[in-house]
Formats: sequence, structure tokens, C-alpha cells
Amino acid sequence: MFLRHTLSFLTVASLTVCLSSGLMSCQSKGSDTTEAPATTAAASTTNNEAAPTESVTATAAPASIPAGKVADAATILARPQVPVLCYHQIRDWRPKDSQSAKDYIIPPAMFREHMQILADSGYHTILPDQLYAYLATGAALPSKPVMITFDDGDLEQYTVAAPELEKHGFKASFFIMTVAIGRRGKQPYMDKAQIKDLSDRGHVIGAHTWDHHNVKKYQGDDWKTQIDEPNAKLESITGKPVKYFAFPFGLWNKEALPELQKRGYLAAFSLATKRDDQMPLYTVRRIIAGGQWKATTMYRNMIQSFD
Repeated sequence: MFLRHTLSFLTVASLTVCLSSGLMSCQSKGSDTTEAPATTAAASTTNNEAAPTESVTATAAPASIPAGKVADAATILARPQVPVLCYHQIRDWRPKDSQSAKDYIIPPAMFREHMQILADSGYHTILPDQLYAYLATGAALPSKPVMITFDDGDLEQYTVAAPELEKHGFKASFFIMTVAIGRRGKQPYMDKAQIKDLSDRGHVIGAHTWDHHNVKKYQGDDWKTQIDEPNAKLESITGKPVKYFAFPFGLWNKEALPELQKRGYLAAFSLATKRDDQMPLYTVRRIIAGGQWKATTMYRNMIQSFD
């Protein structure tokens, strides 16, 4: 049973309004109806029993896999899905925050509870290279794997989330919207030094376009402005290749997938929409870990969505 999101999301009609309000969020709705049979290549991702265990740091997987070794789409779709969580702002709610905004704003105390229940339940974080190797070749994963992701590049992801993750030995992926790098104001964003520091500490930096423009609407020079130039900027900051991409709003179309592939991305992340039946590596599912979800609610929804 897959979780259906009914949250409203922002449009890209006014970048200025979105940035100033701090609500450059990603959202889509839908479900993936593919039934994933058991496989011996990966550990189970849906153990409902919460047994405390020591967390371990994610380890790197092979950075590249020969094209001939990548499984076909049907095989990839048949592998059990790994839970992938998506977070945005981590801060206390403000009086003017709407109910829908609170779905993207998780108070720090609640975020700590989310991470604690994952640690207590024996989950181990994995990074995109590991997920790619698993999906593409069936490479083994640690027991009870989970991937934690953050969109946009908000400052509190660095100041609040990263220390909490590292307390449990967790690593995460941060998808950066490059127009906002170093921006301060009501909603501040990470600067270049902070992004590089996350990368140096073993987290992964991915791309999230220049200004959160909907990929389904790209035309003309948009691929250069939204994808090529931001990629080059992030690579210049981290000194590492950028191999993973997160769709703004979780929205994609079939035309976009080969464009991402030819630009060197190994995988791309959507939200709760059904995966593409021909290029599933470029439509990996995530769910937004709602800011109004208690830890037990997050845990239950995660289990149900990726079962």
C-alpha cells in the first residue's frame, strides 16, 4: 500500500516570493503500483519491529558501473524499494506559517525524534552510490537501509540536521538549489563553505536546478541554465562530480529522463509518483517526511509507502 500525498505545493510563478517566504518546497502526489518480490540481493526494508541497535556510518559503493552491467528496467522495478525520506526546512513553526507550510517545516525537536526512531529501530543510512549499485546490479545493502535527503539547501540543514545525523552515524544527501547559495534573510541558505564542508564530512551533494524551475516546462536554454551551469557550480564547490538530481516539486516527464542521463547523472529522485517503466533509475521514489508527523507516524508511513 503506497502513501498518497494530498498536500498542496508551490508553483514556480514567483521565485522571489518563494525565496523570501522560505517555502521553495517540492511536492507531487501519486503512487507506484509496482509490486516488488523478495530478492536475496538486498536486506528487507520493511521490518516493523523496533529493536534498538547501534547505527553505522554508510560506506561508499563503486562510483561507476559499466553500462553493460546495469540491469534492465523490469529487473530494477522488481527489486524491493529502499525507503527514501525527503526533508526541507528544520525550524520551529512561526505564527504566520500556514497548515500546508508546516508539512515542509519540521521543528528541530521533532526532527530529532525522527532520527532517533530510525536509529532505535536498527536502520542504517545509505548514500546514492549504494542505492544505485543495488538497483543497477543487485549489490548488497546493509540491513534495514534508509536514505535521507534534503532539498533546496536551507541553512538549518547544515546547522541543525547534519549534527543530529552524525550523532547517530548517519549520512545524507543534500540537493542544492544554486540560485540561493549564501542567501541570507528570513530564510537563510547554506553558503559555499558549508556545502563543501558537508561534502568533506561524507555527505553527498546533489543538484536541484538553479531556481527550482519545473523540469516539465523546460525549453530553449533551460537545460543549460537549470542543469548544466548549476552542476558546474556545485562541482567547483565540492571538487567532486555531481551524479544525482532531485526534481523540483517531484515533477518529471519522459522527455527529461534521457536529458539527465546524457548529462552524466546516474539517478534522479522524484516524490510519490509512479516510477517510469523504461528509466526507473531516473524516477526513484521518495516521500516527504511531514513536519506535522510524529516520529511514530513517520515510521508507520515510511513502512507502508515502501512495503
